[in-house]
Amino acid sequence: MSHVLVVDDEPAICWGFRELLRGEGHEVTIASSAEEALKVAPKCLPDTIVLDVRLPGMDGLSALKQLKAKSNDAPVVVMTAFGNLETAVRAVEEGAFDYLTKPFELSDANDVVRRALEHRHATRTASPEGDSDDAALAETIVGSSPAMQAVFKQIAFVAQSDAPVLITGESGTGKELVARAIHRHSPRSSEPFMPVSLAAMNEASVESELFGHVKGAFLGATGERKGILEIAGSGTILLDEIGDVPTAVQLKLLRTIEHQEIVPVGSAEPRQCGFRVVAATNRDLGRLIEEGLFREDLYFRLGVVKIELPPLRERPEDIPDLARHFLSLMAGKSTDGTLSSSALLELSGRPWPGNVRELRNAVEHAAIMSRGGTIEASHLPPADSTTTRSASSSDVLQREIVRWASEQLQPLDGADSEAALYEDVLQLVEPPLLNAVLAHCRNNRAAAARLLGLHRATLRQKLKNHGITGEDDA
Repeated sequence: MSHVLVVDDEPAICWGFRELLRGEGHEVTIASSAEEALKVAPKCLPDTIVLDVRLPGMDGLSALKQLKAKSNDAPVVVMTAFGNLETAVRAVEEGAFDYLTKPFELSDANDVVRRALEHRHATRTASPEGDSDDAALAETIVGSSPAMQAVFKQIAFVAQSDAPVLITGESGTGKELVARAIHRHSPRSSEPFMPVSLAAMNEASVESELFGHVKGAFLGATGERKGILEIAGSGTILLDEIGDVPTAVQLKLLRTIEHQEIVPVGSAEPRQCGFRVVAATNRDLGRLIEEGLFREDLYFRLGVVKIELPPLRERPEDIPDLARHFLSLMAGKSTDGTLSSSALLELSGRPWPGNVRELRNAVEHAAIMSRGGTIEASHLPPADSTTTRSASSSDVLQREIVRWASEQLQPLDGADSEAALYEDVLQLVEPPLLNAVLAHCRNNRAAAARLLGLHRATLRQKLKNHGITGEDDA
């Protein structure tokens, strides 16, 4: 039987963990603060600690190292409902075994605790610790959605290793920002970070640009030249748009990564190198492999760790924070303005095919058009017409509702007027939905209720409220 110490000031969380872990046959001790945990840890000597970040008094991350010391280096699983990249990185640097973002499924929590206990019993060693780096970030990755929390967690773990990383995602999702974050939080942070756009290179000169050349290697090679990979030294190199690297260069790149040796064009003498490689692409490498345009062995070598960035349309809850962040970056330049609720609603309702990059452009455009004042929906650039044509019907419906809500809210900004927007929108959308489902079911209310997921009595009342008739029996 193992012993787990749960440190959280939320009684519901503590109760859930107690029931879950006791059901698995473990002994559980509960502490509602870091100070209490530091007192009980030496007495109960837990095999694993589950630790919340936000606690009354000392926060969890500040107590993490002390808890590990007082529990003979028990693995610590950190929990937070307010995670960001810095929190995830600091948790790993302080020695956390894993990272849970609230709210989480109990099955996920159980899996994490099980792995922590297995690690404890198998190795009896602590996770490696690193030095905190509290330097301000040159660029910030913004997002509190579950999808971005997962990305932060991956960055935090992979930054401490030298494993190659493959970052995938649509154009504009922030792949280079993730690569920079990996480098910034790695032991190589004092070394160069070198982004290389392979798509922008001349195909005929890619090999020379990457590996360098010796004098006389080809016509015009009047002297020796170091390639980008050699110049990177012990730093991190980002091979952006890796899907565009010519097939003739792929084998040489694979051997360089595997053996940490560079062979300049025109030379047979390998040179030792120590860079870390991070690759990024918005292309489907699996399809390129099937078409014979990309080597499968290079794909697996680059993708020791894969980080997939979600498109902005799959994390709309991050849009307001992103918009405010981009606006703050312009403060003191061309605007000190704010975003109105109508502008935020309009931004949240667009599908953003250009992702974060397109959103930033839209905010900057609106800031200029608002002339430093409050940004309204009317200051935003028009949505791309190609987006409207390609959007699904659900996307169109969502945008129309957002646009309607923006129009209703605009007169209310800064006022104390009351509105019943929820009831108003139900009055708009319920009747056509009910009519459409009834028509599909040939006015059979029982069948319509099943399709709508409503109780027949509820559907009957809604039809009565809207003055809609239909057969009552199946």
